[in-house]
Amino acid sequence: MTIREQLAQLETEILAPQACKSTDTGAVIRLKPEQPCPYRTEFQRDRDRILHCSAFRRLKHKTQVFLSPVGDHYRTRLTHTLEVAQVARTISRALFLNEDLTEAIALGHDIGHSPFGHAGEAVLNRICPHGYHHYEQSVRVADVIEKLNLTYAVRDGILCHTNKTASTREGNIVRFADRIAYINHDIEDAFRAGVLTPESLPQEAVAVLGDTKSGRITTLVSAIVAHGADTIGMNPEIQKAFDILHDFMYTNVYLNDTCKHEEKKAEQLIAVLYQHFRKFPEKMPEAYQEIASASDIDRAVCDYISGMSDSYAVNLYTELFIPAFWK
Repeated sequence: MTIREQLAQLETEILAPQACKSTDTGAVIRLKPEQPCPYRTEFQRDRDRILHCSAFRRLKHKTQVFLSPVGDHYRTRLTHTLEVAQVARTISRALFLNEDLTEAIALGHDIGHSPFGHAGEAVLNRICPHGYHHYEQSVRVADVIEKLNLTYAVRDGILCHTNKTASTREGNIVRFADRIAYINHDIEDAFRAGVLTPESLPQEAVAVLGDTKSGRITTLVSAIVAHGADTIGMNPEIQKAFDILHDFMYTNVYLNDTCKHEEKKAEQLIAVLYQHFRKFPEKMPEAYQEIASASDIDRAVCDYISGMSDSYAVNLYTELFIPAFWK
């Protein structure tokens, strides 16, 4: 037996019946057939491909909530992704589900996210005729731009991580872990930015979930584990408290003028870049010119801009449209 075959046998012996196994034929099908790896299961292989792809590395310079914050401790899209993976793996391990599949989905769930966070997503969705949603773009990045050739279960989990039910328990764990991670780390960042204070959090939610980031995450993870592996969820009391906290964050942070005062500039920047490359497609990298030929110009321009980091987009805009001083 190869090492991969031994690992697959261990999955059968150890994991819960509800777990998605790396030997489940439908779950591991790829867009293009490949020879199996002698050392890694199919989901371990997907995780490694995501970790090594360019789109994953660019997440370190993409906004989470606070646009281009000054300071080393604010979250970026990359640190958010790593926190989601940690929370999701903890839940998956505790329920004896497939941790490798869970981790692959978690690491890949935002690789198609636009620069400037959800402000960038909103403007691309508005101006691109194809529309733009980061969860769909993450699958497109894996399939078309990076050509990672991921398994069906990983692609499905990435696609469904925002507002759909995934075909695997592992995919649904990532959907919960994403919300658990971003609500709690965004609270911490909002404290640091002076946007919130601990006393401003809704006390009916704090009383149930806890008054610290660690306490809240522990409560939420414990609730999902206690709910069991048949359906991924949590008991109504915990869910209600979490929904209250989630709604509070949308009103007081995600839509807060202090946090969002630069977003109009970011939206304008993206719109100008979009029209520029739509008019001059030959100025895009060759790979995106090929997409324009194979599909259409809007698809190519959206792919190009959505892949940019915040800093790259700002520097490119400056180079194209801001006069340089004569030296």
